[in-house]
Amino acid sequence: MPAEPKNLKQIDADSILHPSTNANEFAKTGSRIIQSGKGIYLEDTDGNRLIDAVAGLWCVNVGYGRPEIANAMHKAATDLSYYHTFTGMSNVPQIELAERLLAIAPNNMSKVFFASGGSDGNDSLMKIVWYYHNLIGKPEKRKIISRWQSYHGTSIATASLTGLPSFHKDFNLPIEGVLHTESPDYFRHGKPGESELDFSKRRAAELEALILQHGPETVGAFIAEPVMGAGGVITPPEGYFAEIQKVTKKYDILFIADEVVCGYGRLGTWFGSEVYDIKPDMITTAKALTSGYFPFSASFITEQIWDVIKQGSAKYGSFAHGYTYAGHPIGAAVAMANLDIIENDGLIAQSADVGQYFHTQLNQRFANDPFVAQVRGQGMLAAVQLMQDKDSKTFFDPAIKIAPSVTVKCYQNGLIARPLPSVDSVAFSPPLVTSKAQVDDIVNIFEASVRDVMQQHGL
Repeated sequence: MPAEPKNLKQIDADSILHPSTNANEFAKTGSRIIQSGKGIYLEDTDGNRLIDAVAGLWCVNVGYGRPEIANAMHKAATDLSYYHTFTGMSNVPQIELAERLLAIAPNNMSKVFFASGGSDGNDSLMKIVWYYHNLIGKPEKRKIISRWQSYHGTSIATASLTGLPSFHKDFNLPIEGVLHTESPDYFRHGKPGESELDFSKRRAAELEALILQHGPETVGAFIAEPVMGAGGVITPPEGYFAEIQKVTKKYDILFIADEVVCGYGRLGTWFGSEVYDIKPDMITTAKALTSGYFPFSASFITEQIWDVIKQGSAKYGSFAHGYTYAGHPIGAAVAMANLDIIENDGLIAQSADVGQYFHTQLNQRFANDPFVAQVRGQGMLAAVQLMQDKDSKTFFDPAIKIAPSVTVKCYQNGLIARPLPSVDSVAFSPPLVTSKAQVDDIVNIFEASVRDVMQQHGL
């Protein structure tokens, strides 16, 4: 007799601790199992065809099922399936990738450090901040300032940097030495009559006050996403990064640009730092570096920091940090193939063009909607702000879970969007291969889903 088909959902429920999942609710609802993907479309095991308007977790920039990447992965695995990069060992794909990345990285980055993901990358840069200041004789300069609403990872150190309370409570975080200044969310925190520029100056003054409170001699770095991702797709208001960088330069504080979401075309440029004239000392990238086909990250440092590390090694010995899979030859080959697609298919320009169209369509469609207070973002990164009363900026009752309710309805209607419940927003980051016609499909399904949910709640 043929074997009984496996109940994958039951096995999943019995076996897996899912990240960022309410375990109690999951026990009642079970998983949604994705089994295939092509372009911007996914198919689940229930036979539903879905538009992935989030690109996985902000990462599948070149779309699913690219044979060029599969072929590069196969060749790399056949040539050299793995070898470590400790003690000066290397491999051809990582060397070629490093050269290519340094050629496109902003602000004259000098060296690249490879790891397995954004959390690893940011964690590594935290350690380099401490290492750097120890080597230049300023060991007390080890506090790092992040921002509320930011997201920088989920390791012990990077979850501490993350400015979302759900990543702190019940984990005894943040760790000592991580500080948070206020977010650049002008929509939620701007005062009546306050211009964007005045708001930016106020935020910079608050940052300076925090530095002075703790002592500039104790603060080593400031970290920021060009556009906040999980914290709400918050774009910086006018003059924000110019004012912030005045403060960090004044007190000799290193600037870390977390480009994990924004890097490699998401905002219509190679890096978000280019859009907002950020001049970082360090950069973290991951996600779209391989479009999610392989866990891989690349963190950058300037020549100034590299010189200190080099001189420090001569005096104190090895730079004692690294990961088993750092510079993995398959991952590096995947990244090279992914960058080829981005360049050959003109996806940076397409992101800028289609992104502008996407924002125009969202703004036009919801211009008179009483429950949509704002459309924000840059390039192929957008969020729609839901509010019970946009004129008075009254949020929905949290018990309604308005953003998750909308995204559940989107899924039922064939669209994957991302809820950002902390700010009652729905986020979009479609693959950069998305066409304008496909943008129309996204907006149509989303609009219908919002209408359905509001009607369900009698609104």
